[in-house]
Amino acid sequence: MKQKILILAAFLGVGIAGLLLGVYMPKFQDSFKKIAEEKKLEEEKVRMERLTAQVLPKDGFELSVSWGDLGPKLVKAGVIDQKKFEDAVQMTDEQKKILTEGSDEKIKINSQNSQFVVDFLWALGLAQKSIVYDEGPLGKEYKNNQGGFASTGGWSLAKGDAVKYLNKFDLIPLTPEQHKLVGEIAKNVYRPCCGNSTWFPDCNHGMAALAAIELMVSAGMPEEQIYKEVLKLNSFWFPDSYLTTAIYFDRNGTLWDKVNAKEVLGQKYSSGQGAADIAKKVGPLPGRETGGGSCGA
Repeated sequence: MKQKILILAAFLGVGIAGLLLGVYMPKFQDSFKKIAEEKKLEEEKVRMERLTAQVLPKDGFELSVSWGDLGPKLVKAGVIDQKKFEDAVQMTDEQKKILTEGSDEKIKINSQNSQFVVDFLWALGLAQKSIVYDEGPLGKEYKNNQGGFASTGGWSLAKGDAVKYLNKFDLIPLTPEQHKLVGEIAKNVYRPCCGNSTWFPDCNHGMAALAAIELMVSAGMPEEQIYKEVLKLNSFWFPDSYLTTAIYFDRNGTLWDKVNAKEVLGQKYSSGQGAADIAKKVGPLPGRETGGGSCGA
């Protein structure tokens, strides 16, 4: 009899436990899900902090080329109207010296001076004679409408119409072979604000990237290094896009300092469509609002 009572009690115990488990299981599942989500969010925050330090270091990047006397030459030629530039761009004393006197200092870019860098290089890219303007879309399909783009009509910091300065000056010494190399690299360098490569520099970032490529080709830098340094510029011009791209690579097992810069600057990752596709795959960045570089002066 006692044995039957014990068996009955055991069954009742199992039944009650099962009933309670059925009642509370959804709550347990919700708690476990919340804990897992919080853990994942914390891991993503740590990942983002680590990658931010690599993609957008506080001290920025120093390139392998100098400003030289390009500032005074651009001002003298009228490509940059000094007063307009000073009114539009808040410059430090060092930047004013780069513009008016020149400097042997290496070009540096960080979150504080990225606008100065893009505007200066924009003016240089506009004025410098280039194969891009002879054989690219601005010299072919749009030859009769060269002033209708953000990079040309949008350059409001010159003396007079910006188009009259387009492709006019040999400010950067380049051999025919170097001009050809500039064109080849330009075709592989995109920017997240549009769908065009630097071969069609229809915005400020395109012309600025073109100028940077020309400076580095003129200095005899290896192609691999040129792509790496242009990626550094693009990263500060489009910080959210490249932080997102770095997260994408990191999640897929490739560290940011190991990525192929040429591949990252290509259409798949750096065009407007490519960057949007990567952003969709990565999802929103925790604690960070998305944004991009302005295409105006």
